[in-house]
Amino acid sequence: MNFSDSEIVASVMKEAGFFSTSDPKDAAVIFVNTCSIRDNAEQRVRKRLRELKSLKKQKPHILIGVLGCMAERLKEQLLEEEKSVDLIVGPDAYRDLPKLITVAYDVQKAINVILSADETYADISPVKLGSNGVSAFISIMRGCGNYCSYCVVPYVRGKERSRDPKTIISEAKELFESGYREITLLGQNVNSYKWNNNDLDFPGLIEKVALISPLLRVRFATSHPKDMLTRLLQVIARYPNICRSIHLPVQSGNSRILQLMNRKYTREWYMDRIDAIRKYIPGCAISTDIISGYCSETEEDHKETLSLMEWAGFDFAYMFKYSERPDTTASKKYKDDVSEEIKSKRLKEIINMQQKLSLKSNHQDIGKIFEVLVEGVSKRSIEHLYGRNSQNKVVVFAKQDYKAGDYVNVKITRCTTATLIGEAV
Repeated sequence: MNFSDSEIVASVMKEAGFFSTSDPKDAAVIFVNTCSIRDNAEQRVRKRLRELKSLKKQKPHILIGVLGCMAERLKEQLLEEEKSVDLIVGPDAYRDLPKLITVAYDVQKAINVILSADETYADISPVKLGSNGVSAFISIMRGCGNYCSYCVVPYVRGKERSRDPKTIISEAKELFESGYREITLLGQNVNSYKWNNNDLDFPGLIEKVALISPLLRVRFATSHPKDMLTRLLQVIARYPNICRSIHLPVQSGNSRILQLMNRKYTREWYMDRIDAIRKYIPGCAISTDIISGYCSETEEDHKETLSLMEWAGFDFAYMFKYSERPDTTASKKYKDDVSEEIKSKRLKEIINMQQKLSLKSNHQDIGKIFEVLVEGVSKRSIEHLYGRNSQNKVVVFAKQDYKAGDYVNVKITRCTTATLIGEAV
């Protein structure tokens, strides 16, 4: 989502007469687009700002702006604490960047962190930053209304609002006609998309996008289990170009912890949704998010997470220690009472479990033939290409005469935990 937002910022700046540079020393303006979902992300931003502070001492004319969720959360506090920062701009105020830059040049500091009640950027065609020319993101909604007790997103990205489907379809068509062959529909909870009092929901939208062309692959992220409708699974099953890959964050395998997290489902509900995915979309890859060491989590609670992972056989997972975020429900109501040592121990066990599951999943693909969309040259060998199959697994194979954007049938001959390796057939 932040990467997509950066492309919107690039489009706004290009329209105002700016162009991008890969060398900070050549820049007139440097933006740091931020995330607040974990403390570690904010600490990395602080480190980057310290690095830019030394650059600004050498070139005082450079403007430094902090964008996104951290700007929204900390507001004026950032201007006070980070003396090198000139602009603070929240995720709904990027259209104002040219004006704010002018203000910053005149009076040294500028700020706009007002959240919108509507989709703010529906008519902007994002500039593709560092694009491979094959895969692209399309934001279809913003904000979040779920208020998970640990999460700061509703407070920094505002209420949930969906984008006009006409602009989504138009952007997807333009990307396909420009040579892109894969798009990912983005939202904080993408499957809760609704337009015009539910005249069009997410299953209906993704079907419209899939109908643009059978050569256009369609992905989506991120799903909420409570909104994983059977009708969506039926639509995915109907269209081969809707990828057989679903990211379904579980966060915990224990129903009591899920209730404390305000996730609005139980362990049993989540397992039912996994069963439904397996029923309607055989061979679908399933990935997830997991938090270790949430407030009051016991060893038994943790073991339930491990057992759910093993039962589900996740192909991939994003795994983190719980990080208390200011102003969330959890920070106000629950004690962060699991020690860092225990959080780290449990996280290591979760990671070890997932590595075992990922390797098992990849081993099961040996001997199979997959249609792979080529994305580019392998980082390890210029004689090999890499791409992804419908299940979102990275596949590496000998280059031959293929190029980025080609669809290639590849037979898998071996694997690692993270990669499938094969030969074109």
